[in-house]
Amino acid sequence: MAPMGNTQGSAAAPTLAALAALTLAGLLTGCGLVAEQNPPSASALPGAVPAAQSPTTAPAPSPMPTPGAGPDCPALRCASILVTGDMLVHAQLWKQAGDDAAAAGTSGLDFGPLLEGQRSYIRHSDLAICHQETAVAGPDGPFSAYPSFNVPPQIITASKNVGYQACTTASNHTIDRNTDGLLRTLDALDAVGLKHTGSYRTEAESQGILIMQTKAAKIAVIEGTYGLNGQTAEYAWQVDMLDAPAMIAKAAKARALGADIVLGAMHAGEEYASVPNAQQQEVAHALVDSGQFSMIYGHHTHSVLPIEKYKDTWIVYGLGNGVTELSPWYVVNNEGLLVRVQFSQDAAGQWSASDLAWAPSVMVRDPYRWCSVASDAPQGVCATPEADAATRQRTAAVVESLGSAAAGAHELLITREP
Repeated sequence: MAPMGNTQGSAAAPTLAALAALTLAGLLTGCGLVAEQNPPSASALPGAVPAAQSPTTAPAPSPMPTPGAGPDCPALRCASILVTGDMLVHAQLWKQAGDDAAAAGTSGLDFGPLLEGQRSYIRHSDLAICHQETAVAGPDGPFSAYPSFNVPPQIITASKNVGYQACTTASNHTIDRNTDGLLRTLDALDAVGLKHTGSYRTEAESQGILIMQTKAAKIAVIEGTYGLNGQTAEYAWQVDMLDAPAMIAKAAKARALGADIVLGAMHAGEEYASVPNAQQQEVAHALVDSGQFSMIYGHHTHSVLPIEKYKDTWIVYGLGNGVTELSPWYVVNNEGLLVRVQFSQDAAGQWSASDLAWAPSVMVRDPYRWCSVASDAPQGVCATPEADAATRQRTAAVVESLGSAAAGAHELLITREP
């Protein structure tokens, strides 16, 4: 069995007392990127009447209906979250980006056409999160691909322009270019306005929690990677590792700070596999068992993995690639999964998943493009009708292999939504 944690965190699960202490400590020390963390009290506002002087107490306002984007909301308030796999840029992709820029009459690199097919899916969600797999170079390079990535930062600009609001950044390639590469990547994300979590500039930043506000809900993202390709970060706090107790402690802190929905992102698994490995299952189940997480999802394997409903909580083990070059050896490397989950708030104020939908994708070339092979064919034919059908069937077989269809997961047909 693969170990559940990593040496960065405790080897044993924390006691309830320890988690409570961690949560209290988080509240006392503050927290980084938090939306509307400490709104002023009514008595602190100019012209406010102290409570003791108020002749009557006004009734609490009724919550505003907030259906959110995506499918019909079965409750008063809903929020839909979209996640995709690794943004894995190789030389063939930045050559394509150069060709696309030239075709548009501009200089430099344009990854926009590569990602354009994802836009309609992102538009039908309230929050879209990508995974920036690798470090980025300066705009003019020098660039490099496997095994030590240093890719064009223009992929980050394209991710923002197509509609992503945040990206996770902890992976086995996070420190390929040491601290300088890590800092360049975070600076590039900040420059275009993409929120991020998983790697950090400072120890204080690493103790923060990424919490983003949609119209209906506050959503926290907590990530960890299984390793760093045998490398060691300059500082242990620079990259979040796949450590269940540490992730649970962060989730408890997020809840204490007002997060309604907490996502756990795992960068783990065996490359090109079609089943999750022991570490993925153990960590995912431990996170769900903690009661702190609303959904778990993963990337890294460069292949689609099953979706499981465990104790009423969705686990999407592997999203495959968001973008990548075509592999002549591993057909699964060329495929991906886009997943949108709708969360609904019940009358008691509790949030839970009310819909999970997935869309299969494939990379095509001449020109290189991300292309949905969902059965409604929103971009038309991707490769050939026969190849697209084979990709869709292969993806469905893997996605549903742990009973996700019977649990309610279904294909996302974006063209049938208003």
